[in-house]
Amino acid sequence: MRPRTAGGLSRANAVRLGLMALPVAFFALFFAYPVAAIVARGLEADGDWQLGRIGEVLADSGVRHVLWFTTWQALASTALTLLIALPGAYVFARFEFRGKQVLRAVVTVPFVLPTVVVGSAFLALLGRGGLLDELWGVRLDTTVWAILLAHVFFNYAVVVRTVGGLWSQLDPRQEEAARMLGASRLAAWRKVTLPALAPAVAAAALMVFLFTFTSFGVVQILGGPAFATLEVEIYRQTSEIFDLATAAVLTLVQFAAVGAILAVHAVTVRRRETALRLVDPSVTARRPRGAGQWALLGGVLLTVVLLLVLPLAVLVQRSLDAPGFAYYKALTSEDGGIFLVAPIAAVVNSLQYALAATVIAVLIGALAAAALARRDAGRFVRGFDALLMLPLGVSAVTVGFGFLIALDEPPLDLRSSWILVPLAQALVGVPFVVRTMLPVLRAVDTRLREAAAVLGASPWRVWREVDLPLVRRALLVAAGFAFAVSLGEFGATVFIARPDNPTLPVAVARLLGRPGDLNYGQAMALSTILMVVCAVALLVLERLRVPSRTGTAGEF
Repeated sequence: MRPRTAGGLSRANAVRLGLMALPVAFFALFFAYPVAAIVARGLEADGDWQLGRIGEVLADSGVRHVLWFTTWQALASTALTLLIALPGAYVFARFEFRGKQVLRAVVTVPFVLPTVVVGSAFLALLGRGGLLDELWGVRLDTTVWAILLAHVFFNYAVVVRTVGGLWSQLDPRQEEAARMLGASRLAAWRKVTLPALAPAVAAAALMVFLFTFTSFGVVQILGGPAFATLEVEIYRQTSEIFDLATAAVLTLVQFAAVGAILAVHAVTVRRRETALRLVDPSVTARRPRGAGQWALLGGVLLTVVLLLVLPLAVLVQRSLDAPGFAYYKALTSEDGGIFLVAPIAAVVNSLQYALAATVIAVLIGALAAAALARRDAGRFVRGFDALLMLPLGVSAVTVGFGFLIALDEPPLDLRSSWILVPLAQALVGVPFVVRTMLPVLRAVDTRLREAAAVLGASPWRVWREVDLPLVRRALLVAAGFAFAVSLGEFGATVFIARPDNPTLPVAVARLLGRPGDLNYGQAMALSTILMVVCAVALLVLERLRVPSRTGTAGEF
């Protein structure tokens, strides 16, 4: 019989409820409440719910076109990303070559870059006066190809890490046994390896679809007025047209779509966790053999250089176009008139905000992961796990504007407080903390906790002396990812960052939105600074990287 507390709850359930209390309160106050407030503001008039407005909005041909384009470009981006990235996943999983760890970090850099930096990099490559324009007179900005290529750039690491992480742990002897029984190489791969990889490919595809379905910064910078995703249209309806009813309906549509995606993703993850027998990745990787494998490695390296390295290199080059580092020096001047402070102040602001957001995200995410790690978690707890992922898919624009609408009265009057930006950034960081720490916490032998409890240790002491030493590295990795994604958050921050305290992504977007070579050069310079900070954080993470024990999705 399980020991019970005075109130009748089992001790395990009491501990779980205690762990979940703060994360639930955090998401209720700073996610559910602002989103509900902005949706209610849009659909309520004179005390009555205008539910008929939903049908009116969905019947609008312009809105239907936005829905169609959002879905189409997400499907196209997902298919193109899988086509280009799956060979890379195989190379990282099965080949051992010099510089592999550095290349793995390089591949992951685009994923943690802010979307405005990605847009800036491709603008420098494909836009007016970009590299292709200078060499061959070709411009791809304001075309769908620029959006698709930028999405592949951003999500390449999702496929390589998710599929490659599992592929490296599949026992190659199963495929070899099939070939010994007479199956061709293709037939053995199709009947043995592909079914084992299918859940990982599905999980990666769903995550790429989620990120591209809710794309904002990339489409805003590269798409021009001809293309708009749901997220861009919500921003336009909210900040330019001030049609909150239409924005609320679009938010509900996006919310429903994201919920369906996450539900399917949860099923694929559970299949991966229960259906596979995995081996140590160190025994599956080997040096390439034969001309075909060396050609495949060379093709992947060329793809990485052209698709991932070249846009970033052009970004750096454009920031250095003016002699004497003029664009960087201009960042220290307040003469531009765009901000109330010099643009360089955005660097300090972003670092301070990101550090505060990291502390919040690690605290909330670690408590949530500890509650979810217990193997007897019920349906309510699993539902909370899905809730933690919603900030990655629900409109950040809605969250940001919801902050302004909802958090403007005591006791939550935070509109003039600096903490508003870190709170919004932490909402995006918490899912990464949970996804990083959860597999490691689940791998901790429960008998260690039970032995400590039998000896009289309190739950806090059990966590401090048993769990923490085992998950310290995962905690550092989680903090690094939370810092990187907080640093680059744009959708919500663009609403709530004050003119005298702009963040780096907001500063870049505002500079790109104004004409003139100086503004463009400063945007490239700030983007380069932001890219370097993210890359340094990622290289530190690569040295601390937690080896995957389950091959589950979400571990980068």
